[in-house]
Parts: sequence; structure tokens; C-alpha cells
Amino acid sequence: MDIPVPGFVPTASTCWPHEERPHQFPVPPGLRGSQSSKPSTTTGYCHPHSGYVFGVGKNLFDRLQDDQYNYRREINTYYPFHDEGEWELAKFLVENLTQAQIDKFLKLKWFHTRPKPSFTSKEQLLDWTDALPSFVPWKVSNLEFTGYKTTYPVQLIWRDALEVVKQLFSDPVFANHITFQPHVVNTGSQREYGDYMSADMAWKIQDYLPVGATQVPIILGSDKTPVTRITGGLEMHPLFITIGNIDSEVRSKATLRAWRCIAYMPVSKFRVHSDYQTILQARLWHKCVDLVCANLKVAASDGCFMPDPSRHIRYVFTPLIAHVCDLPEASMIAAVSKNVSPITMATQDKFGDGILYPPRTGKHTLQLIHEIAKEIDPWDLDKFQKAAKAAHLSGVHMPYWLDWSFSCPSVFLPGEVLHTLHKFFADHPLKWIKEIVGKTELDTRFITQHKRVGTHHFTKGITHVNQMTGREHRDIQRTIVASISGAAPPRFVRAIRALIDFFYYAQNPVHSPESLQSMVQALSDFHAFKDAIVEAEARRGKKGAKEDFFIPKLELLQSFRGTIERLGTLMQFSADMTERLLITHCKDLFARTSQRVNDFTEQCVRILNRQESMELFNLYALITSHGASLVNAINLEDEEVTTVNPALSWISRILPDEAYSVHGPRRVRNHFHKSILSGDALTAFHLTSTPDLKSLSPVDILTKYALVDFDHAVSQFIQRSSLSSGENTRWDHRHGRFYAWNKFRLQLHSAFQPRVIMPSRVIQSYPPSDLFPLGNCDTVLVDVTSDDGQITSHVAQVRLIFQPKVPRASNLVLPTYLSSPLLYIQYFDFVANPNDHPELAMWTVEQSYVVDQHGKHYRRGGVVLLTDVTHAVKLIPEYGEKVNKDISATTCLESYDRFFLNNFADKESYHTFSTEFA
Repeated sequence: MDIPVPGFVPTASTCWPHEERPHQFPVPPGLRGSQSSKPSTTTGYCHPHSGYVFGVGKNLFDRLQDDQYNYRREINTYYPFHDEGEWELAKFLVENLTQAQIDKFLKLKWFHTRPKPSFTSKEQLLDWTDALPSFVPWKVSNLEFTGYKTTYPVQLIWRDALEVVKQLFSDPVFANHITFQPHVVNTGSQREYGDYMSADMAWKIQDYLPVGATQVPIILGSDKTPVTRITGGLEMHPLFITIGNIDSEVRSKATLRAWRCIAYMPVSKFRVHSDYQTILQARLWHKCVDLVCANLKVAASDGCFMPDPSRHIRYVFTPLIAHVCDLPEASMIAAVSKNVSPITMATQDKFGDGILYPPRTGKHTLQLIHEIAKEIDPWDLDKFQKAAKAAHLSGVHMPYWLDWSFSCPSVFLPGEVLHTLHKFFADHPLKWIKEIVGKTELDTRFITQHKRVGTHHFTKGITHVNQMTGREHRDIQRTIVASISGAAPPRFVRAIRALIDFFYYAQNPVHSPESLQSMVQALSDFHAFKDAIVEAEARRGKKGAKEDFFIPKLELLQSFRGTIERLGTLMQFSADMTERLLITHCKDLFARTSQRVNDFTEQCVRILNRQESMELFNLYALITSHGASLVNAINLEDEEVTTVNPALSWISRILPDEAYSVHGPRRVRNHFHKSILSGDALTAFHLTSTPDLKSLSPVDILTKYALVDFDHAVSQFIQRSSLSSGENTRWDHRHGRFYAWNKFRLQLHSAFQPRVIMPSRVIQSYPPSDLFPLGNCDTVLVDVTSDDGQITSHVAQVRLIFQPKVPRASNLVLPTYLSSPLLYIQYFDFVANPNDHPELAMWTVEQSYVVDQHGKHYRRGGVVLLTDVTHAVKLIPEYGEKVNKDISATTCLESYDRFFLNNFADKESYHTFSTEFA
């Protein structure tokens, strides 16, 4: 099958599928690791007629060499700058200083006695940066609606979305993080839903495309927050784009350049009655998106050819699969009114009834618009708007998606985690909780919880802050269920717990039919118990208690399962990203303009072009200056993942000494290489090479740590270990010396994606002090082997991290079990299982005590190997009806007797407690 493609070099075989040369292509995310020598239950297969190669072209970096000054850069890579150092100076000045500050800098007396840079003025510096290679220039278009005047001219700053997509698709940085074929992944007997290409819609669309075609799924993102408020009242908000081929882990990091801004949408004020302002602004917005994405829509229906990062020409189609936005904008995009769902046929009186309604398809909406437009001129705003409102429409008559192949708002407006979950939680469930528990009591419960390193501790409570970030909402969700137990009716707690269960399942990075069913069941449980919220009069409005659940975001939750099956995991469509992009791509940028209205848009265009050229040139120059290839070689080794920064991964492989110069997320430190490993090598433990305390006697330990049974616990450990191992020792711990550490790090692989190494967790074990009168010691899960060889899991508090110390002059050799770090722990006993408290579905533990021969009670301790620890865990005190106000965060673990083993501490822990530990 030969299709002529202009501008590419034909190969011996012009068209060929992946199967012929699999070594030249990256493995899809869900199948990475399944091809290693290690045992794996993961299998999969790709769509047989997708992703063919039609020749060889030029990737993004190759095209930089087509620049008019490339002949000069063959001599000096950093032309027009003198060398790398001068380029770094120029880049720093342009990115960090205003034009006036650059002028001041270049006029400093410091330069009177030292060499000046080649550029002598800000004008020359900016001209040189403007001369750097670029591809998709920004431009300004003037728009107007005939008959409707605006306060200021409508100016759209934009660039061709298709050209931006070509740039993303051919960027060699993403070579090892891009997928070209729809595929099915199975783990054991379960289908796995991850990124878009592993979901149903990708396969379904592929069936309609020509043989050999490659999907480049389009994901748009927008946020109605204005990024410019300058003199004269000009306002704009950005439109972003990325492609679903790039791994979602890469797309989820704002600094990795997987998202690009394609337009700054004007927010114009029309000189009309206020009743028509919203409809005209919405129509203008759709008109702008239609202009920006016009060529994408052509490519979605007719296809086009473009090179990938490895220079292979692909026959590409560009369906719109997602538009990430909040609910009001989703209604505006779907062209429906705010009292109906933008994605289902549910109306306001049906919100919250727990029923999944049929999809509100684009075809249905367009049919309604067509029927109204046959009778009423769409520009007769008064009549058209009234008729549209009666049909639950917004009055937009030409939505931008109407001629975009394979695109339907009931599909491409996916459940969005930030607004639909976290902000919904803050606006509704959290308010219900405040009504029932009381603000002071709720604050006190959060204030008195034990503080762990790396987790958010609300030192002032959670009710005093009116504006919280999505991250803070997530942090509250981690402990809210156990925190309200005892202060709220059990059925109320169960309704809240069901919602949090749903939130956690919905945020899985990988789904299966089993996890989706659990997610659906959690939402069903909420609806079964939500009457407790009404009975407690927790849901309130301006007129007092409310008995309905007419909450639009609650209705959207019903569609989550279908969205995941069609498009893949929801985390790849979170508006967290667009909110971060507002900062990284927009707000800092416009601060560098002069704020003058008369040439503001021209300034914006120059700055935008300059910024992208500099970003691109920086990495290109680094690679070419060292003579490295402009193709990022496909890495098929089954490596453990410690970073999702593609540029850093590439440079670390080819120019390891230059890795420091790559910006963005850094590698997670991999303790599996040089630290202590558990017996199954699935857990790594890291201690500093120098102990915090270098020579403690048993008496010192008794005095400093208040561990009354330390001698006995060590003796028991030695006796037990010598029997099981057959190694005896003549070392006498009663007269020995010990090293001690205040903390260690524990590192695990992801419970969802075993190839991914998680950041390490700090486990503290500080002795009593003025600040922590009973010590600052964290809790863990340990596996303890009994005398009959059975392994059982225990919750314990780490009180001391130690290791026997042998004098240098001694020829004593310690047995294996004394030659590695040990822990002195104090146990908790399991006293109730999740079924005993169905409203919580958590294990309950209590302090374990023993009685000595004098009848004195003290906590039961023991010594275990450091490598017996399996997980860090979070305990929440069983507060009862009221918090004991004499207890603080520094003493709560020692002062309360009973605790809930919190399975919501983080998503990894939740998955572990829901599967393995259960």
C-alpha cells in the first residue's frame, strides 16, 4: 500500500506495520515490563491495522537545521551568541528581567573593566533571541460580530493548532514516552484501563480509519480565569493543547512541555443589554476555538502526514477526545443551559438521584439547535435565547465541535478530578461535616493528629481557611473519615466514607473491571446512606435545612465508569494541569509587557514567540554542541522508573555530565541500588552512613529513650534468632554498645505500576525532648515470624533504630541477625476488623501492655529486623464524642489507647489495604 507523501525520503519498503520492526518503537505504558525476563501476568495486543510507517522525514530538531542561519551554527552552535556562557547569560536576562532592568544591567560600571557581552543593548539582545529558529508563530486576528459592537476591539492571539500538534508529535524528547497504536492490556484475567490508547474509544475510532492510520488524539484544556488585567480592562484566558499519544505521566507535569498554549481567548464586553452579554461572549469563544482548530478538524476527517520523534512518517487523524474544564465551562462548550447535565439527559430535578441517564449526544443538541434555527434567526437574540432556554440550550448556535469528526461532548467532556471531586468535596461534604461535628471540634481533631514527615499537618485546623487548593482538599480527605468517628452518627459517617472510597477509586492510575465495580458500588452506597445527611440537617441553604441533592457535580459522578472505559483513567484529564499552566505559561509571561494597551497584543506575540524559541533552542544546542544524535534512541530495556522527565532521561543517557542543566522534575532517589533490601527485594531501607548516636550503653538507652524492657527484648530477639538460624553468639548485649539513628527511609514500588519506584518515606524515632516529651516516633506495619514459622502482620511504633557496635580492637564476629540494623518497637493489638465498624471499614488497634512481677503496666515491646517493616502506616485516635484537649499532636500516639488504622493515608496505602492486607 503506497501512498505518495511529499517531502519524505522513501525507504526500501515504503509502508510497513510495527510488527515488522518492533525494536524501533516504544512499548505502550501498560505493556512495559511485560517483556522482561521476570515473571509477569500482563499480556496484551495492539490494533492490527494501526500505526503503519509510510517513510522517513524530519523530526522537530532536524527541522531546526533548516533555519537560515544553520550554516553559521555548524561553526558556532550558539550563534548569534558567542558561546554557551553568553547564551546562558542572554537567556537568564530575557527570562528574569524586564527590558528596563536589562538596560540597567548592561550599563553597570562593572563592565567598564571587564569584557562586555556581544550584545550591547536590550534591543540587540531581543533581536538576537527573536532570530532563533521557530516553527509555529503567534499571530493576532481581529474579530467582530456584524451589528454588535464591543467596548474594545476583539483581538485573538493564536496560532494554528495543527502545526502545534505536528511540533509535539515530532519532538524527539518524547520518543520513549509516546504510543502509536490502540492496544488491549490484560493483567491476569482482568482488562486494564490506563492511558487513552488502552481504552475502548481508541480501538473503536481506529476501526473507522484507513488501514495503517495513526490516531493523534487531541486533548484541549481551558480555564476561564483571566490571565491579563491591564490598563483599559483587556482580559484574556488561555486555550491549551496536548496529544493523547504522550504518556499521561508526562502530560501531568506542567514543566515537561507536553502541553502547549495555542490561543489567548478575548473576554470582550459587548455594548448590549446585560441579558445578551453571556450568549454573545459564548458565541465569540466558540468562533475563536473554531478558527484556531480549523485545520485539526480537516485532519480529523481527511488525515494528514506528519513525522514522529524517530523520523517515521505517519498517516495521522486527529479526533477530539477530551476538553478539560470546569462544570460551567463544560455547559458552555456543550451549548446547554446550567440546569441540565452537559453530558447526560439529566435535568436539575434529577441530580442526586443516583441514576445514570442516557448521554446528551452532540447529535441530539445539534438537532435541537437546527429545529429552533429553522423558525427563528439565531441573531434575533431575544427570541432565539428564549426558545433555546425552553429546550435547555444556552443559545450558542454554532459550537466549535459541530464538524469535528468522531467528537461528541458526552464523550470529550470527561469527569474532571479537581473540580468534580475535590472542589465538590469542599463545597458540599466538608460543609455537611462542619454542621454535624462543629468547627471547633473538627479543627481540634485535625490539630491533635500525629505529624509525619512529608504529610500536611493542619496546625491551625481546617475550618478557618475560605480558599483552599485542590492539594489541601486532598489532604483533608486523607483523614476525614476516621477523624469524625464518634462525633457524627454512624450512617452519616458511612455516607461520607462511601464518597471518599469513590474518590480514591476514581483516581486510580490504572483501572480494571473489578476496581470499576468497586467504584460504582461506593457511589451506590453513598446514595443508600445519604438520607442520614438529611436527617442530621447537615445540608443547608439560605433558608435552612435542605432535603434535596440537586448538585450538578454529584450527577456527573454517575458517568465516571463509562468515561474510564471509553477514554482511560481520569487522572490524565485533571484540571490541576490547566491551573498550573496558568502560572507556568501565562501569568509570569504577561508581567513582562509594558502594560500599554495600544500595542499590548503585539508585545504578547513577540514575547510568546521568543519564549518558545528559547526553550527549544536551549535543548537543541546542548545536544548538537556535543555532537550527539538528534534522534532519541528507543530504549527497550526493562528499567525501573525513577523519573517522568523525558528530557532528563534522554540527556542522562547520552550526556550524563550535562543532566544538571535540564530543568523540570528530578529523579526519585533510588535506594534499591545501594541500600538495605528486604528478603524479597521489594522494599529498600536507607540509613545515613553516620549514626546520630555512636556509642550508647543499655543504661543510656534506658535513660534517654525510657525503654524499660530494652534488655529483655534484645535477649528475646537473640534467643529466638539463634534458634531459627543456628547461629550462636558470645556477645553480651548487657555490656555492649550500640549505634542509634533518629530516622530511616523506606521505599517501595508502586502498588499500581510495579516498575515505578515511589519516593521514600521517612520513619522517625526521636527520643523524648522538650518539644516531644514522649518522643517523636512513627508507626509501621511489620511482619513478625512466630515460633511455629507463621508470619503475621503487626502495627507497631518504632521507638529506637539501633545496631550493636563491636570495638575495633575486638576479633568478635557478630551473627547475621546482629550485623544489620534493628528496631525496638512497641506493639498495638488488633481489636476490631473492618466488618465490626461498617461505617468506617477500618481496622482498630489498641496499645498492647504487659504486667511485670511488681504489677506495673508498661507497653509491650520487642526487637525486630529493620527489614521486617513492610509499610509506613497512619493511626488516627479513636476520639469518641469529644477530643481530650489536654492532648496535643506531640503526645497523641502515646496518650490515646485505641486508634483506627487509616487506609486513606494515600492512594498507594488505600490500594494495599483494599487488596493485599484485606
